[in-house]
This record gives sequence, C-alpha cells and structure tokens, in this order.
Amino acid sequence: MSAIAYVHEPAPVYGVVEWMSPLVRRVMAPNPSKFTYHGSGTYLIGRGSVAVIDPGPASLPHIEAILRALEPGEVVSHILITHTHSDHSPGARLLQERMPAPTHGFGPHGAVYVEDPTDVIIFGDAEADGKPAAPNAGGHELREGADTDFIPDVVLADGAIVQGGSWTIQAVHTPGHTSNHLCFDLVEEGTLFTGDHVMGWSTSVIGPPDGSLGQYLASLRVLLARDDQRYRPTHGPAITAPRELVSSYVAHRLERTEQIVAALRHGPATIATLVPIIYSSVSKALWRPAAASMYAHLLQLLDDGRVVATEPGRLTSAFELV
Repeated sequence: MSAIAYVHEPAPVYGVVEWMSPLVRRVMAPNPSKFTYHGSGTYLIGRGSVAVIDPGPASLPHIEAILRALEPGEVVSHILITHTHSDHSPGARLLQERMPAPTHGFGPHGAVYVEDPTDVIIFGDAEADGKPAAPNAGGHELREGADTDFIPDVVLADGAIVQGGSWTIQAVHTPGHTSNHLCFDLVEEGTLFTGDHVMGWSTSVIGPPDGSLGQYLASLRVLLARDDQRYRPTHGPAITAPRELVSSYVAHRLERTEQIVAALRHGPATIATLVPIIYSSVSKALWRPAAASMYAHLLQLLDDGRVVATEPGRLTSAFELV
C-alpha cells in the first residue's frame, strides 16, 4: 500500500479552551479511543455570536467546558453537526438545555442494521495475550454508535449558508462515512471543518448500510476540486496540505480494492476470512472497524459487477470474482 503522510499532535489538556486562529477556538472532550484519537474536538467559531461545531458526546463536563470557553457577553447562536455519531452530536441536547441555540445539520441518521450478526464478525478487541476478545453481544459490530435521536432544527442542504456577526459558514455535503455527513467552510479563513470525512491521523471507517465507499470517494473528489487552505477535523490536528492528503486517501482506497480482488483470485471468501489476510499487519484491536470498511469495498465491487455474492445482502455471504 502507498504510504499516507499522517499528521499527529500531542495529547491535549481536556476542558481547556485553545485558540486556533482569530475566529476559531477548540475544546477537547475527554473521550479518547482507537476511534476518536485524543477525543472529539468541539470548535467555537466567531466572537459575540458564536457557532459550535460538533458539541461531542453526551458529557456534561464537556458541555460545561464549552460554556466556560465563551467570553463575557458571548452567546451560542448556532449548533452545527457534521454527522450523527455518538462522539459528535449527542452533546447538542445538553448544550441546548443551557443555551437554546438551534441545531443545524443535513438530516437524521440513515439506515442501521436491525439484526445483530456479531457471530459473523469475530474480531474483538485484542487481549493482552494477543487473542481476540469475544464479540460484543449487544450491538452491530460494523458501525460506530449512531445517534438516531438527532433531528436538526434547521436542515442544511449542500451549499447552504449560515452567518453570524463575524463569520460565514457554507455547508458542503460529503456523504460516505455517513449519508448525512457535512463539512463546514469558514469563508473568512479558508478553513474547512471536515468532521470524520478527512482526518489526518487515520483513514475514516465506512460502515454500511449508511456508509458508502462510492459516495466517500466521490466526496473526496469534491474536496480535491476546492481550494481550502487547511482542514480542521473533529479528531486530530489541522491538515495544512489538504490536497496531498486527500489524494493519498483516494489512492489508498483504490489500492485496497485491488488487494481484495487479488485475494479473491484464490477463490471465494467471506469478510471474516479476508480481514486477517488484508489487514495482517494491523492490530487485531482494529479488525472490527476494518471489517466495516471491507464490507463497503465488497459492496462497491458488487455494484460494479466485479464480484458476485452467494447470499446477497448478508454478512455471511461469500464473495467471488465474476
């Protein structure tokens, strides 16, 4: 696989406001994990009338830290949601209880799995002895936690403009990680807030049925056509060479697809048999999200007519080349 020039930053001091630019400050939520890096970064945009991007998980200490980051006389006038995962949108409800600003987003979360095929994806978190733990019996293992309760007060279509006294933000619809994912362009600074669509420290997980590889690649190409000076993802540091990183992510996904095709030349295979082959050099602790992205790749190959499935629509399906 082609090397990706990942970018990292030191662990933050949680709950403390950090000014990133004249119009942007950030407060980090204390929810670090293998999915969130150091945690969810909540951005406060502007002065006086302030927009909050991704208030994060339903953490009262984090919401209190956001409010402490306001200067005397400032109010939260807008709450902007990049997408409806549990580390991005649930904090909006707690924030509204204390400062009733309207929420803005593309729409509610898309489809989620009804059944629980956790017996199929058996890649649990790695134990100390290197063996995978037992699967979690309480939920689908192929997606991040969906915030299915969130419905925006204001629906933002692609290109919609939101304004405050010192700032202008334009919504950019970037489906793929989720169907309702938005990026937010801070016009005054040439900065795109990319949520989970583009992160510098890691590639994004694409988990069907709501996530789509085809949409993700199309959304990456939308960003390649833009001239943003920097990205600020919800997780991780600013990205100062955005086109180069996005190009490497497109190449990475295309190469991953060809790896899967090469593996299938040896005969039919399931997700559970392909992941240990394709991700043999990756920690088993990451095999579960890898399985999600693997499924997205296989569904795209199915749509492209390059593979067939023994049981279409089922995670137990064996895929083989046409």
